[in-house]
Amino acid sequence: MKDPLGIFASLYLDVTKSVREGILHNGYQDGPRMERLDVVFANRYLEAYDAYRQGLPCTKSWQTAFDAAKSFDLLVLQYLLMGMNAHINLDLGIAAAETVPADQLPQLEADFNGINQVLAEKIDAVQDKLSDVSPLLFLVDWFGKKKDEHFAAFSLIAARKNAWKVANRLSKLSGEAKYLEINKLDKSAAKLNQLISKPGFFLGGLVKLVKRFELKDVGKVLDFLA
Repeated sequence: MKDPLGIFASLYLDVTKSVREGILHNGYQDGPRMERLDVVFANRYLEAYDAYRQGLPCTKSWQTAFDAAKSFDLLVLQYLLMGMNAHINLDLGIAAAETVPADQLPQLEADFNGINQVLAEKIDAVQDKLSDVSPLLFLVDWFGKKKDEHFAAFSLIAARKNAWKVANRLSKLSGEAKYLEINKLDKSAAKLNQLISKPGFFLGGLVKLVKRFELKDVGKVLDFLA
C-alpha cells in the first residue's frame, strides 16, 4: 500500500476490533447499545472516506485530513493527528447523540468513556512505535509542546472530554439548529487540521528536517505501526 490515507485507516481498524472484542467479552454496561455507538461512529469515518474516494463532498474536517494525506509532505504523526481530530472533535459526539434518545444519554456515559479509553490506549501504543518510523520525531514532540501553540493545539484529552459535551448539546437539538451546530463543529475541526498541517515558521522548518529522515514507504510504515 502506497497511500498515506491507509495510515489512519489502519489505526481505526485496530480501534474498532478492540471495541468489538470488549463487546463480545461483556466489557461494557450495555453491549447492544455500545455496538450501535461503534457502528454509528465508524460509519461517519467510512462514509467520509468513501465519498472522498468518489470525488463527492464530505465534511470539511475530513476533507482537510484526506487532502493533506495526498500531498505526501507531512509526518506520519500529522496524518494521525488530523484524522483523530476529525473523528473525535466532530464524529464522536455526533455518534453518541445519535445512538440513544436525549433522555437516555446519561446512561451511555460510562460506555462512552470506555470507547474513549480504547482510543487513548491505541494512540499511546502507536506513539510508542513512531520512533521506529521517524527517529527524529522527538524533536518535533518537544518543540511542538513547548514552543509552538499551533502544533500543540490538538489535545487528545481535551478532545475526548469535549466530545461528551458535544453529544449533550446535540441531543437537545433537531432540524436546522442541529445542522448549524454540526456545521460549526466541522468548521472548527477543519481549522484545527489546517494548523496541524501548517505549523508555525520554526516548527515547520523542523518538520521538514524530521521528514527527511522518516520512513517513506507507506507499506513499511503500516508494518511498523501494526
